[in-house]
Amino acid sequence: MKNSYVFVLFFCLMFSGTYAQESIIVKGTVVDAETDMPVPSANIIEKGTSNGTMSDFDGEFSIEVPQDAILQISYLGYATQEIKVEGRNEIDIVLEQNADALDDVVVVGYGEQKKISIVGAVSTMEPEKLRTASTNISTSLAGNLSGIIAVQRTGQPGADAANFFIRGISTFSGAQNPLILLDGVEISNGDLNGLSPEIIESVSVLKDATATAVYGTRGANGVLIVTTKTGKNFDKPRIYARVQSQVTVPTETPNFADGVDYMKLYNEAVTNRSTGEILYSQDKIQGTAEGRDKYLYPNVDWYDEMFKDAAYNQEANVNIQGGGEKVGYFMSATLNRQTGLLKNFDMNSYDNNIEVQKFTFQNNIDAELSPTTKVALKLNTQLRYYDGPSTSVQGIYNGAMNTNPVDFPMYYPLDSITDPRDIQYGGKTGGAVNGGWPNPFAELTRGYTDNFQSTVLANLSGEQKLDVLLDGLAFKGLVSFKNWANTNVVRTRGYNQYELTGTPQAPDGSYNLDMVGQPQDLSLGTGTGTSGDRRFYFQPSLEYNQKFGKHSVSGLLLYNQTEFAINNPDGLISSLPERRIGYAGRATYDYDFKYLFEANFGYNGSENFAEGKRFGFFPSAAVGYVISNEDYFKKFTDVVNLLKLRVSYGKVGNDRIGGARFPYLSNIDLGGRGFTTGVEQNTSYSGPVYNQFANQNITWETANKLDIGLQVGLFNEFAFEIDFYHEKRENIFVDISSTIPTIFGTAGTNVYANLGEVTNQGVDFSLDYNKQFNDDFRLTAKGTFTYAHNNVDLNNEPPFSEFPNLSAVDHPIGTLLGYQAERLFIDQAEVDASPVQQMGGFVSGGDIKYTDINGDGIINSDDRVRMGNPTTPEIVYGLSTSMYYKNWDMSFLLQGVARTSFYVNGFHPFGSQGLRSVLQWVADDHYGPTNPDIYAAYPKLSKLDNGNNTANSSYWLRDGSFLKLRSAEIGYSYKQARFFISGYNLLRFSKFDKWDPEQGGGSGLSYPTQTIANLGVQLRFN
Repeated sequence: MKNSYVFVLFFCLMFSGTYAQESIIVKGTVVDAETDMPVPSANIIEKGTSNGTMSDFDGEFSIEVPQDAILQISYLGYATQEIKVEGRNEIDIVLEQNADALDDVVVVGYGEQKKISIVGAVSTMEPEKLRTASTNISTSLAGNLSGIIAVQRTGQPGADAANFFIRGISTFSGAQNPLILLDGVEISNGDLNGLSPEIIESVSVLKDATATAVYGTRGANGVLIVTTKTGKNFDKPRIYARVQSQVTVPTETPNFADGVDYMKLYNEAVTNRSTGEILYSQDKIQGTAEGRDKYLYPNVDWYDEMFKDAAYNQEANVNIQGGGEKVGYFMSATLNRQTGLLKNFDMNSYDNNIEVQKFTFQNNIDAELSPTTKVALKLNTQLRYYDGPSTSVQGIYNGAMNTNPVDFPMYYPLDSITDPRDIQYGGKTGGAVNGGWPNPFAELTRGYTDNFQSTVLANLSGEQKLDVLLDGLAFKGLVSFKNWANTNVVRTRGYNQYELTGTPQAPDGSYNLDMVGQPQDLSLGTGTGTSGDRRFYFQPSLEYNQKFGKHSVSGLLLYNQTEFAINNPDGLISSLPERRIGYAGRATYDYDFKYLFEANFGYNGSENFAEGKRFGFFPSAAVGYVISNEDYFKKFTDVVNLLKLRVSYGKVGNDRIGGARFPYLSNIDLGGRGFTTGVEQNTSYSGPVYNQFANQNITWETANKLDIGLQVGLFNEFAFEIDFYHEKRENIFVDISSTIPTIFGTAGTNVYANLGEVTNQGVDFSLDYNKQFNDDFRLTAKGTFTYAHNNVDLNNEPPFSEFPNLSAVDHPIGTLLGYQAERLFIDQAEVDASPVQQMGGFVSGGDIKYTDINGDGIINSDDRVRMGNPTTPEIVYGLSTSMYYKNWDMSFLLQGVARTSFYVNGFHPFGSQGLRSVLQWVADDHYGPTNPDIYAAYPKLSKLDNGNNTANSSYWLRDGSFLKLRSAEIGYSYKQARFFISGYNLLRFSKFDKWDPEQGGGSGLSYPTQTIANLGVQLRFN
């Protein structure tokens, strides 16, 4: 891998000698073509860079650029120009007024539209904001795009992508993720995160029915559209390179009580409950405190022993863009290497740490075969190599939590080993794993995993103008093929554990050890597996665009067909390709960019429904009114340069039922459940078993969406956009078998039906600010806010007439269910005078006291209530700011979430069947003889599992809100190079402080999110 980066650096240096250019000062004047008057405050930018200036009051400007640079000149209401410098020191620029240039072109469903004429809810972001110290595109969306709800639950290399939703969650059917398109072709979230920011031309989020209806069955949860760069007509190719190196550290690491405190707390727990376990002796406590022999008196900080403080990553990208009048090309290669926090040990020939190497290639070629014919070929290839331990990383973290520091060491001295494979791992008799307890260090070092994944996406498109038949008519076609392949090799071996005998140490100082359990096979065994899938997509379309005076009309008719297949099917159902077909149409009209209208439809067919219900029709309509383009409003445009209203309403659909297929058909296993019969009970048969009952009436899950939007531009500097939306999701797919009495014979059988309704509503808005203060200083800022609140209106659940508090109806999806805790009991007398608590375990002074919700004198599962906020945030907000001063630039993103909750659980000390350690915050503030606080952070300790205290309740409910300095960057540009330092997850402000609340609930013992410091350089050779 190191050789790869050496090659990239050599490649960059080689071209630097060829294409480096001297800079020159270019001066000039910007004037209006009709009036010949100066145009002040026009933006003059060196294309492809942040180097720019603006014209002064007299229209004059001065800028330092390379001799072969291209200047982009823009101003509101004028057509943007690109002018090649070609070594000139003076350039006068004449701008032409152009109504068509009132706003940018935005990628929408199956095409492009001018932003001024869009009546759907569409958000966009600059591709430059995707380039952060994080290696995943999905982690850059929240805070930069209104309408996006996203959280990053882990920092594990290769698994550190963010989960994101568009306008929150509207269904509990299992199909909640948005549709992601790369150059018009569906990709996965993993494919998205494999992309390099350098290849991306635009990012659009389609949020309402008008924007997504053309996708029919695929657009119910919103659409994220990513387009890649294409070739440009340059005199010589533009070559760019980026090389960077990172150091990553955990945002938060767990703190455990040391061995001495652990033993004291253990003794306290046993004494408190009088459960009879053998206490740790004073000699063992004293010996551990004094740091005597580490094998006789172990005091192992498992986390510190197995995990490093920091990891180091590298990334490099080289891309080339160029072409001529007829052919253009764009090529990019990215190499990325990430390593994990696991330590490596010399006792094996393999590395136990995580290492992920990703190679991403993008090759785009477009050609104009004739004045009426264009073709383009786009190839995206992603290769991913993963090396890591054979035990899951989560399993290793769990091991560090579930093993106390004092019962055994990591391993005993290695010098007495006769078989070098038989590392004498520490252990203890009495557990359920080979008669003992797992050793987390042994689990880390017992083997390794090699994984290779490859994704190849080929995309061939073409356009044929048909002006000979009708002016403005064109035929377009798109064919794509995507293949994903996965190969996994796991090599692992057993391990022997040892413990000290009754006479632990021999006279010569060696240790007397007994093996725990039975001898294990120490040879490395090998397990392999392969998986993969492929997707074929076909899309022909007819498009019409024409302008008649002030009237502009356009139309689209499109057919699409998708086939998805498993490469290595394991049964009949998985061997059958999934096929879907669809028709889509769109008609738009605008009069003089004032009065806007758009109608869309999707007509889709799905394999999941019976004949007669197989096709769904999903229409939408929208209107818009650009008030600022009215003649009577012209006198206000110096202040309000844009005022636009829009309203849309439509219907979209979903046919995804989790992983189920053909719910209208029965699925019967003829070799199912067995039984024995006969006079002697010696004859066995197998009978048929229903895996799935047929439902001929199941049909589309649908969503009716309303969106009301307002766009305001002020002083040509501020741009404000706000959308209020309401969605009603109906016919949600659910498996109703759990609520059918088992006497009907449905136990273990899937029974799918349309039985669920959800209302989702909210608001999202963005505020942009862009101003060039003078030749040296420019400032841009963008604030975003998204609020998405859903409510379950109908759910597959019992009537709950007697216990309405258990119902999920009238609560958001993901709202937590638990007991309402009041505090801790004062003493046994209060326990005796209170309702009986039947959660199990012990109930005495210092244990959690709950509220009897139904007032029947008994507290059990019927007394649980819905509490807190959903586990998925309802509010996401952000503020991104960029400043440019001469050759310096600085940017940062503040991003936060609110209205989200989680339970902390799985961390409770000791345990009936475990040796679980004690987190420091539990040791510091728990109810006990020296701290009889009924509001302590943790109740009275118990060696045995105590269901009364571990049940999910408001006692363990936490606020998951946070505000982060998500990213920041400082750069300095010098000639053809830009040097930068950046960071990710730099600061956090939150009520919860035990671990990063973005990780969600649980014990906090999972791979932590990472703080990243990044140092790099960008080079341009041309």
